[in-house]
Formats: sequence, structure tokens, C-alpha cells
Amino acid sequence: MVKDNRAKTRRIFKHLSTTLVVGAALALAGCMNSTSSYYPGSYPGGFNGYPQQGQTQQPTGQTIGNGSVKVALLLPFSGEGASAASVATLFQNSAQMALSDFPGADLQILVKDTAGTADGARVAAETAVQEGAELVIGPVFADAVRGASQVTRRSGVPMVAFSTDVNVADQGTYLLSYLPQSDVNRVVSYAIEQERQSFSALLPDNSYGAVVEATFRQAVGNAGGRVVAIERYTPGNAESIREKVMSLSRSVSQVDTLYIPEGGAVPSYAMQVMTEIGANVGEVKLIGSGLWNTPEVLSSPFLVGAWFPGPDNRSFDQFAERYAQTYGSKPARNASLAYDATILAAGLVKSAGPDRFSERILTNRDGFLGIDGVFRFNRYGHSDRGLAIYTPKGHGEVEVLAAAPRSFAL
Repeated sequence: MVKDNRAKTRRIFKHLSTTLVVGAALALAGCMNSTSSYYPGSYPGGFNGYPQQGQTQQPTGQTIGNGSVKVALLLPFSGEGASAASVATLFQNSAQMALSDFPGADLQILVKDTAGTADGARVAAETAVQEGAELVIGPVFADAVRGASQVTRRSGVPMVAFSTDVNVADQGTYLLSYLPQSDVNRVVSYAIEQERQSFSALLPDNSYGAVVEATFRQAVGNAGGRVVAIERYTPGNAESIREKVMSLSRSVSQVDTLYIPEGGAVPSYAMQVMTEIGANVGEVKLIGSGLWNTPEVLSSPFLVGAWFPGPDNRSFDQFAERYAQTYGSKPARNASLAYDATILAAGLVKSAGPDRFSERILTNRDGFLGIDGVFRFNRYGHSDRGLAIYTPKGHGEVEVLAAAPRSFAL
């Protein structure tokens, strides 16, 4: 019986992966009209994860699609600042495109406003669950994820959220966003493959820096390398960065790799300081993170030849072109998150039957393939991604040094 169940699970995963890959490929080719445990029956209070007759309310507010399976999309439409409303519109448009790109999707998306706050997200999640949502997509911000998860954990409804704060991940609360752990592991692994063995790092003294440092130390140690020095600067403080760079320069002759994960002006400024003080960095390879994938970083002459990880851009470029044709402007890079989450939900509904949003399905080790490449969730809510390695060529251009993997090696 166990063997039969495993075989059945493998068939579901194979079918689902094919469905998602084919759906995404057709969508990107423009060939369509528009492309405690969390197992069912084991939720607190006996909730089985799926609404029952007479227990749900009629959907309120905006909906996308008219399928029989309801999924909530929680976004900060009335959040503070223009950026909140902007990302809400971006993600809603991307979800709309995804549903249009999946023929016959038996899905109805309940769009809810979180106001970008914990209380707003809690209310939005409560309303969505009462209306029969079997899965929650979003929210975007960490506080909102915390608020919504109070409801989803109690109700036994899984959530695929977009925050990059790993502290809000948990069983049943999965983060589809680009997490620092995947970045660190990929770029360190690539450096080791290129026979780099000794590392130093310049990290921001904040929660992001703490997560990165822990993963960095572990990744280097597990690969047989050594960490020579780590300096932590005050974020946004040029004098602090200069001071810490000067400290690192004293040991630069002992390392072959310098890791600076923060984006913006930080990596360029740090290398400028190294040059000004005459540090011998000729043989030292600079490595960074996905935060480098911005025009400011990629145009810096100080970073030409450095290495940084990132998702495969080929599929996104095609998606961005279609998005611009539909909505009149190019999408931000994170638009793919909402698209992939929606395609994932539609694919699971089509391929995985009544277990569609169970932990067993969502944490499949083979993972799923979306616009940004292969990804998977673990039972603690973190995600792994298959990332490429890029090098800046100057003037905003990059070269791919190592392609993103198309599958996870088990």
C-alpha cells in the first residue's frame, strides 16, 4: 500500500510539472487568448481544508475567474504610500494574466485589500476563508503575512506569501519570494566550483545581514572553504561603510573572494574605497546577491567581472513584453511572483485532486517550474530556487556565466 501511494504521488507530481511547464511555455509564446501538520483531515478542530456546503458566504469585492475552486489574493491596495498601491495593481494584473493563460482553469480568485497592515490582512484573510478560499496567495509585506497567518493557521488554509522576511515563514505559510538563503548558497557554491577557498564579507548590521551571515558561514564551511573576516556596517551610513572596508583591507591578502550582498550604491562604493586606499584586490573575486540586479549596480565600472546570482531572465523578458502590451507599461521584476503563484494554484487544481493544497503536495521535493525557473517549498515555509550566475559587463549589461538548473537534484 505504501509503495502504491508513493507511485501515485510521483504520477501526480509528474503530471503537475508537465501541466505547469506547458502552461507557462504556451503563455510566454503568446499562443493563448490572453496565459501540528497541514494534511487534509488533520487541521485544528477537524477542518479538512475545503469548504463544505452551507458554510461559505458569497464572495464580496472583486473576483477573477469563475471556477469552482476559490483562492484568495491579498494585496495592499490602500496601503501607505504610492508603492503599496503600485505593487497591488502589478500583482493583480499578473494574476489576471496567469489565469487567462491557463485554459479551463477551475479557479476563482477572491481579491482582498490588506491595507498593507497586520490588522487589515487578518480581516481580509477572515473574509476570504469565510467565502470558501482553500488557498491564500499573498500578502506582500511581513506584518501583513503575520496578521493573515493568524487566520490561516487557525483555519488550516495554506498560504503562499511574497514577503522576503524568513521569520514569517512557518508550516502552512510558504514564501515564494527570493530569499537570501538561495542567493547565498548559489553564489558560494559557484565560487567554490571555481576553486575559490577563502572568503571575507561586508554585511549590513540588520536582520537581513544576520540571516545572510548565518547562511554564508554555513555554506562556506560545508563546502570546505574558510571565512577569514566579516565586517558589519551601519546601513545607509557612508562613513561606517568606509571604516569597515578599511578594516577588511588589512586581511585582503589572505582571501580570494569578497562577498558584498547589499545592492544600491554599497558594492560600488566599497570597491571605490578599496581602490582609493590602495588595497591589493587584483586577485580577489567580488561576489554579490540578487539585490545587484538593478541598473545602478550593473552600470558601475567597479563591478565589471563580479559574480552574482539571479533567476533566469529569458522567460521573464517575454512575460514583460506581453504585460506591457496588455497594460501599457513594463512590469517590475517581482511581477513574476504573482503570476507563478496563480499558475501553481491552477495547476494543482487540475492535477492533484482533493489533496491539491496539502503539505504533501506543496512540499514536493521535485518542485515546480515557473517563469523564474524551478522552485520548491520545504515544510517550514522556506523556498529554494534554481538560480543562474551573472557577471556585469558595464553599461547595464550582464553575461550569463552559469545557467539556472531546470530541476532539483535529489
